[in-house]
Amino acid sequence: MSIDWEKEVSHRSDELLNDLSELLSIDSSRDIEHKTDDFPLGPGPAKALQTFLHFADRDGFSTKNVDNLAGRIEYGESKDAIAILGHVDVVPEGAGWNTNAFEPTIKDGRIYARGTSDDKGPSIAAYYALKIIKELKLPVSKSVHMILGTDEESEWVGMNRYMETEQMPETGFSPDAEFPVINGEKGIVSFDLQFPVSKNGVVKSFESGLRANMVPQNATATIDTTDVDITDLIETFNEYLKQNNEVSGNISNQENIFTVTIEGKGSHAMEPYNGVNAATYLAKFITLLPLNNAEKTYFEFITNSLHLDFYGNGLSINNEDDVMGKLTVSPDILKFDHEQASILLNIRYPKGDTGDTLTEKLNNVLPANVTASIDGHNQLPHFVSADDPLVQSLMDAYRAHTDDEISAPFTVGGGTYGRILKHGVAFGAMFPGDENVMHQANEYVVFDNLLKATAIYADAIYRLIK
Repeated sequence: MSIDWEKEVSHRSDELLNDLSELLSIDSSRDIEHKTDDFPLGPGPAKALQTFLHFADRDGFSTKNVDNLAGRIEYGESKDAIAILGHVDVVPEGAGWNTNAFEPTIKDGRIYARGTSDDKGPSIAAYYALKIIKELKLPVSKSVHMILGTDEESEWVGMNRYMETEQMPETGFSPDAEFPVINGEKGIVSFDLQFPVSKNGVVKSFESGLRANMVPQNATATIDTTDVDITDLIETFNEYLKQNNEVSGNISNQENIFTVTIEGKGSHAMEPYNGVNAATYLAKFITLLPLNNAEKTYFEFITNSLHLDFYGNGLSINNEDDVMGKLTVSPDILKFDHEQASILLNIRYPKGDTGDTLTEKLNNVLPANVTASIDGHNQLPHFVSADDPLVQSLMDAYRAHTDDEISAPFTVGGGTYGRILKHGVAFGAMFPGDENVMHQANEYVVFDNLLKATAIYADAIYRLIK
């Protein structure tokens, strides 16, 4: 049977756009400040999950909501199932948007909104692929469990709850990355670095960062100018901006307290070199001030060991694997005031390291009285051979809908739900050459590309279950 998958997607494009727009309109970033028994991660993630499951109920699928933390959409009667693992949560809006991040805006064939590329757009594409298979009543020998998490961008609370209460298939993919197939994912671990606190310095506060997986776009510091020459401070800052034109900034004064801000460029922490880390640029400027010992320890460490060092050379943790590539480092949440001095480092590491080895290496090179400990969970590297039947089937589906005969399976620093599965990979929806705008301001998806991805998903899913 020959099926024109792209034609089937085209017939449903308006409906797909309507459902996607409704989902994108929900601010589903983690919000535990407003959590309740019914909404353990806040109302937004739960509402997005309920909305997605409502689509499936409307279309005649069997669904299950697991404590408003995860959900399942089922198709097929077989006990032998493949998994499609997506997520409905998003990172916070952040600064720099030209439109409202939660009011989808269509311009020049692009849909702008938080979650368009990570991961509401790809998840809706995979859902519509499954919907097409169902509506065509195609013969299948396996089932599909589309499983949705609500906390992929943080601690995976939703998917962890699902695995505690439900049975997870061994094989499948996550539509949460790039085509053609991502068959390897680096290990992911964050370290909490604690520094001595300063109580009487010139830096009253320094703060930057929203999430452990986002390169900070903005950084702010307040400076006590009681013992600082104000004219010299302003001239030094303006000269610093001239010498570092990749960032912009501002300085303002109120009662001998100057507020200094730096704006860089946000990006996904898996590729810190694609961003411009505002925190490390501001820290470097602060080292030009008359600092006390605690301040020097903190800000000089950032400047000498972290600024523009994406591969851990300054920390003596640099490592490279022939398949997985280089270890990367991204300082993503930084706070300094009279009560705390901390840095949260996000590290993506290849085979050859573990959380324990990295902990030991870091503590061996940190300044005196500075410690590093793992914050949250440590995800080990994950790899599926390019010769695996799952990978081959997905590659065949991808090539059937593109002219790309060159691209091959590859490894990334990002972490997707695909690593949960014994035979799990990430599969789309970004195409080779697409701009990666995940976790950035003005996130978007090209609508025609999303429709193309939907056709690839439909073809791929049917190959796996027919």
